[in-house]
Amino acid sequence: MRIAFYAPMKSPDHPVPSGDRLMARLLIRALEMAGHSVEVVSRFRVHAGTPEEAADVLVTAEDELQRLQGKWRDEPKPELWFCYHPYYKSPDLFGPTIAEQFAIPYVTAEASYSRKRDGMGWASLQKPVADAIRQAAINIAFTERDRKGLEDVFPKARIAEVRPFIDTALFEAITPTPDPQRLITVAMMRAGDKMASYKMLAAALRMIEDRPWTLGIVGDGPLKTDVQALFAGFDPGRIDWLGQREPEEIADLLSKSGIYVWPGCGEAYGLAYLEAQAAGLPVVAQATGGVPAVVEADMTGLLTPDGDTEAYARAIAELLEERGRRDAMASAARRFVIDERSLAGASHQLDLILRNHAGAAHDR
Repeated sequence: MRIAFYAPMKSPDHPVPSGDRLMARLLIRALEMAGHSVEVVSRFRVHAGTPEEAADVLVTAEDELQRLQGKWRDEPKPELWFCYHPYYKSPDLFGPTIAEQFAIPYVTAEASYSRKRDGMGWASLQKPVADAIRQAAINIAFTERDRKGLEDVFPKARIAEVRPFIDTALFEAITPTPDPQRLITVAMMRAGDKMASYKMLAAALRMIEDRPWTLGIVGDGPLKTDVQALFAGFDPGRIDWLGQREPEEIADLLSKSGIYVWPGCGEAYGLAYLEAQAAGLPVVAQATGGVPAVVEADMTGLLTPDGDTEAYARAIAELLEERGRRDAMASAARRFVIDERSLAGASHQLDLILRNHAGAAHDR
């Protein structure tokens, strides 16, 4: 099928790296691998920082909608509209209208809806999300948590599940040579949940300063100075600031480390966890948000109670001390991602879902 792809929060070719951008790119590759042609049809960013900005977003989107409507009056129309990650701050203001006007199936991936946001001033932007979920030929959820969230609010919505995935080729080409006492994390340095995770990680490591570990931190961002201040009290040589790196460099750094440490405060799921496991690292994270969808507790990593810094520190210490357990989890983690969370596997799943749901809608 000819697929019109749209990511309202962040276009796949946005210059700033993020998990959202990566997943958008992976979805496009998975669809293309299945034989579909995919066009990013709009780079219009719908991202209201506050409820007060919502009205302005709705007004400015009108010109883009008219452009898209005009585009397919003169060109062959797409056969499906695929929207990635519509939610209360970033609804799809174009796809449902276009899909209805041109009689094509509409599909969402990683859509979410929160009733409480309506009472917090977001009702005008949440309504398009609700309408899109109801209209969709299929809504693709990435985690059981997201699936249940949609089912609770929209019991008649059509929902399928594809678990988060990555391109494992880069990691399959590398043979891990781990340093069991080397901790590593990969994360942007920005406000909000990322900063909360950095704070928790620094606090946990202070509780186990007597253990023999070093930490490599891969990442950059506007709060780099603040993040560095969190780790300023550790002995020289314990923290390595590795900066922003290319994917090949990250894969190599991961494969030479022993344990991936990232608390994951507010994490939707975290593709970095899958990359770490594909490189042969067990994960230490919190059992929060969508993290359990990408880490198999007690098999490929340790998941500690949300907000319990002491438990998090103990979990890191356990894997530092128990070399056999670390090695067993490392092997299981690598098998888990390569066998169950590959791009090729996701491509097959997505293709079946579209053919069984959106394809049937298109044929009608």
